[in-house]
Amino acid sequence: MVVYNFKKITVVPTGKDFVDIVLSKTQRKTPTVVHPGYAISRIRQFYMRKVKFTQQTYHDKLSLILEEFPILDDIHPFYADLMNVLYDRDHYKLALGQLNTARHLIDSVASDYCKLLKYGDSLYRCKQLKRSALGRMCTIMKKQGPSLAYLEQVRQHLARLPSIDPGTRTLILCGFPNVGKSSFLNKVSRADVDVQPYPFTTKSLFVGHTDYKYLRFQVIDTPGILDHPLEQRNTIEMQSVTALAHLRAAILYVVDISEQCGYTLEQQIHLFNSIKPLFSGKPLLIVCNKIDVMKWEELSDDKRQALEQLSSDGTAQLIQMSTLTELGVSKVKEIACERLLTQRVEQKLKQTKKVDDIVNRLHVAVPTPRDDKVRKPFIPESVVQAREKKKEMEMNNNNNNDDDMEDLNQEMDEVDSDDPDAGKPEFMKGMNSLEWKKKYQLSNAEWRFDSIPEIVDGHNIADFIDPEILERLEELEREEEQREAELANQPVDEDLDLDDETLATVDAIRQRRKVLIDKSRLRKTNSFGPIPATKQREGRTMDDFEAHLAEMGIDASRVAERVRSRSRSGSRIGRKRTRSASAGADDDGKKQRAHSRSVSKSAGFKNEEQRDKAVKLYDKAMRVRGKSALKGPADRTILNEKPKHLFTGKRGSGKNERR
Repeated sequence: MVVYNFKKITVVPTGKDFVDIVLSKTQRKTPTVVHPGYAISRIRQFYMRKVKFTQQTYHDKLSLILEEFPILDDIHPFYADLMNVLYDRDHYKLALGQLNTARHLIDSVASDYCKLLKYGDSLYRCKQLKRSALGRMCTIMKKQGPSLAYLEQVRQHLARLPSIDPGTRTLILCGFPNVGKSSFLNKVSRADVDVQPYPFTTKSLFVGHTDYKYLRFQVIDTPGILDHPLEQRNTIEMQSVTALAHLRAAILYVVDISEQCGYTLEQQIHLFNSIKPLFSGKPLLIVCNKIDVMKWEELSDDKRQALEQLSSDGTAQLIQMSTLTELGVSKVKEIACERLLTQRVEQKLKQTKKVDDIVNRLHVAVPTPRDDKVRKPFIPESVVQAREKKKEMEMNNNNNNDDDMEDLNQEMDEVDSDDPDAGKPEFMKGMNSLEWKKKYQLSNAEWRFDSIPEIVDGHNIADFIDPEILERLEELEREEEQREAELANQPVDEDLDLDDETLATVDAIRQRRKVLIDKSRLRKTNSFGPIPATKQREGRTMDDFEAHLAEMGIDASRVAERVRSRSRSGSRIGRKRTRSASAGADDDGKKQRAHSRSVSKSAGFKNEEQRDKAVKLYDKAMRVRGKSALKGPADRTILNEKPKHLFTGKRGSGKNERR
């Protein structure tokens, strides 16, 4: 359950947008027409209404901002200190306080001008008072521009913060940078945190969720902490310190025993001792990571004793793991979750008084023996029968699967009626699961444990099953394998009576087939897709075509001559006339080109007159569009942008123009 959902905070507009929004709403929601002929009381009410509506709009929007932003004194200390680290408590309170002051100033301005409007003696004086009141309100809001911009940045950053529930079951990972905290979070949860081989990859708190014993746990990955005094720690490190100080959670202090993180083992132990006061009263685990690089046995005696000394007081537990090979990761998770659950139960028992009250009401009676007789527990026969009957009914309800029942019935075929456990599976001996068959009333008591035949279309399926079908199937498989082996060992060309020319042809066909198969495979594996037919034909000539047909035994002379004649005629038609042609021919060419241009221009029209008329209509339409600088008939662009309150509002009498 998310206790604090900062993503629902309303967007904070800038000072200029705030003024435009309020004035636009005043213009839309209040009357806009007033005449000098109205009574002075009506004129006063007209302008007082505008002033009050503007004041109320400002009041509501500022109140919404002040209510949605969290009050640091009312939220959990973890979030209060985290906001102090990220945004500075003083700046945050100052910005909200300035908005609260602006709200009171706007209310007082509206109250003062409403009093003056009560004594307005003319339309002009009332209008000027209204104008002055709205102007003072807008001036007050424009001065709040920096505060509004600061709160909008805080809102955006709050929306990006992870949803951390301070009261739920939590595991916190801490330690030096680049020791493997983010890798452990990715392994045990569904989070996807960036992991890089350099320090301070994690610059803020990251949250993942994992399950243990059907309970949800949140795992928090904190930025790395360096070993220096508290006042010298930056904003990134203070986020980790805030989480360790205020969250009731199990602490996993990760140590890099291979020292690949860039910090020695002595520095990591010193950091543990310096922040140890933050671990008081919480389950603590010292996790030795990267044992795939440096095994525990390879450590020197001094380093091993220094690590063991950390857990000598009994408050901490030393565990080894490797996030790369996932060795020991699940064990670390199980131990941390189990220790956290145990501590939470103990704290609840200490905090509640109901347990003591209930224990005081209970009295355990221990009778004193009056003789030497041993009196064993006795269960009445009726109770035993009722329990057996209940077990049989439960087994009948759970074993409705036909396949399972058939297997059990086959195992019970040889059961003796006097020995109910005979023939049962080992796991069912001593159970009353199939004793309902004893109650069958048949003419022959030996039939009670027989398998019930399956009848389909009036025939028993068992009559059509060949008991030797498996043996025959194996015999067929052996015969098939033997024939395949004989065919594989048989030579191909020994029994064929072919001459040398035919064998050469067969070899050529096989080689050609192999080449085609290789080309097909290459084309399928090519990642650039199939080659177009036009590209495949590039580089091929008529001589290649004739040679190919000649290899196939086809006379290609007639086909080649026909193709060459067509290509010559086509090139002659499409060839341009040279300048060396005669003057008469040149004149004929000019006439022909002029005729072709006139035909192309008048294409689609009956004559030149109809075409000219269409061109004039088109030019006229383009002229109208060009005056407004529109891109086309569907262009609705307004080049001169203005605020909404200048475009919208109530229309006066006699006007019906819209935007």
